[in-house]
Amino acid sequence: MKTMTCRQLGGPCDATLSGTTADEIIKAQDRHLRETVRGGGSDHLPAHEEMKGRWRHPIKAMGWYRDTKKAFAALP
Repeated sequence: MKTMTCRQLGGPCDATLSGTTADEIIKAQDRHLRETVRGGGSDHLPAHEEMKGRWRHPIKAMGWYRDTKKAFAALP
């Protein structure tokens, strides 16, 4: 199990997200952003919009995805 923060994934806060794979942490970040924006967290809105854009433009988003997987792999 590894942990990354919302900020490490492009968000504005230091909430911790855990998973056994990079994909699990990415999905946890997506959930965190959705729930925070629904709860009125306007500071998370730019990151939420960026996240939605990644899913709409997967080829363009591959750089972010590869960087995230590398950062995850580098964690102890």
